[in-house]
This record gives sequence, C-alpha cells and structure tokens, in this order.
Amino acid sequence: MRYTNYGHSCFAVEIKGKRILFDPFITHNELASKVDVQAIKADYIFVSHGHEDHVADLISLAKQTGAMVVSNFEIITWAGKQGLTKLHPMNTGGKWKFDFGTVKCVVAQHSSGLPDGTYGGNPMGFVFVTDEGNFYYSGDTALTMDMELIPGITELDFAVLPIGDNFTMGPEDAIAAAEMIECEKIIGIHYDTFGYIKIDKREVMQLFDEAGVELLLPEIGSTIEV
Repeated sequence: MRYTNYGHSCFAVEIKGKRILFDPFITHNELASKVDVQAIKADYIFVSHGHEDHVADLISLAKQTGAMVVSNFEIITWAGKQGLTKLHPMNTGGKWKFDFGTVKCVVAQHSSGLPDGTYGGNPMGFVFVTDEGNFYYSGDTALTMDMELIPGITELDFAVLPIGDNFTMGPEDAIAAAEMIECEKIIGIHYDTFGYIKIDKREVMQLFDEAGVELLLPEIGSTIEV
C-alpha cells in the first residue's frame, strides 16, 4: 500500500487503484508549500472532523478531483451547501463497503466546528479493512479506552496517529494507543505545523524505539510503501 504525506494530517493512500485522500489542509500550511495541489488526484476524500486545519482545501479539491466526500452527517450537509454533490454521510459505529474495501467509523475524543462557525458533528476515526491491508486513522483524538475495541474489528498493518500534543495525543499517549490497538507500525501526524505542536523528532523517535514501536515520519510530499 502506498502512503503519500501532504503535511499536518493530510495524506493519501492507494488501495485497489483508488486514491483516498484524508483531511485536506495544504494551501494554508507553510510547511507544505512545495506540494503541487493542482496535481493531486483523489477518488475519495475522508474527513475526520470540521476544524479548518482538516477541511481548508476540501471544497476546492473535491471539485478539482471529482472525489466522493465521506464524513459525518453534519460535515456532509455543510459540504452540500458549498456545492458538492458526490457525498456519503456516515457516523460513529457505522460501517460501509466501498469498492476498495470496508470502512468502519470509530470514536475520536476531540471537538468539531466548521469554518463558518456551525456545528461540525462528532469527530471520528476510520478503520479500513481491505484486501491490500488494514489500517486505522484516528483523526484528532485524545487517548481513549475505546481504542481497545479496534483489535476486535481487524488486525492492523499500520495506524496513523497524532503525536503533536497540546490539541491531541502526544508521543507518550500515542505509544499507549499503539499498545491498545495492537499495532507496532505507526505513522505520525499533526505535529510541527504550528508552534503549539512542534516536536523534537529525535527525542520522539527514541521514545517509540524504546517502546518497541516503529514510528514513521515521512517527509512532506514523499510517498512510502507501508
């Protein structure tokens, strides 16, 4: 499975020839200034919650790519009012079989408000179960005991977790989350973009190494095999 990092919490995964983009926030991220947004292709865009650092480029990229947008009911309703028509609403606890695999929505402990100040619904994470591999994207979240339910859904090949602290889990809690979800390969997100979430990469990598958990921090714009 190919994973492309677009910075902050924005990334893409290719599954069965489908390109799935998550939480598009690129043009407002100075660290992602070298990313060619016009070249991005997507068949689906999954949105974990409504904060601007997760939806800033949602409308423009959905129109550019023609992607199906998948999120909670409130965000999908808002997206429809912005002129999008390819929309799939979901909510916590629900699952749906797409043409690339099955996705289950799981709990994320965070908040959610849309750029216009309206209610953004409950934040969510997503568990992807596919023929090419299984992974968990937590979205922005605190460490929560609900994560212990995830191994009952599927065995994970990797997980995408925030490590920047302050607004979400920090490194120590992400390591605890890795234990709860029984996953030893973690891709870190939601760090360095703002002053509040800057990390010491060497120190964080050492923490994960000492815990026996592999931490991947791909460069913005790079693609890795996972």
